Amino acid sequence: MAANLVARRGFSTTRAQLSSPYHYAEGPRTSIPFNPLTRFFWLRYWAFMITGFGTPFAIAVWQTYKTR
Repeated sequence: MAANLVARRGFSTTRAQLSSPYHYAEGPRTSIPFNPLTRFFWLRYWAFMITGFGTPFAIAVWQTYKTR
């Protein structure tokens, strides 16, 4: 009976330790690499979106009107 308890005990799980480098905080807004609760987040967000989506179109217009 003791051997059976020892073998079964090897498959038990333990609670994740927060000091472990492989465990991160859980909950809302913890899986994104930025903090949307900062004061000027909306300004940085829209600047990033306009730059990212507008740059290819601006380059295309510039290439179209460029003299050969």
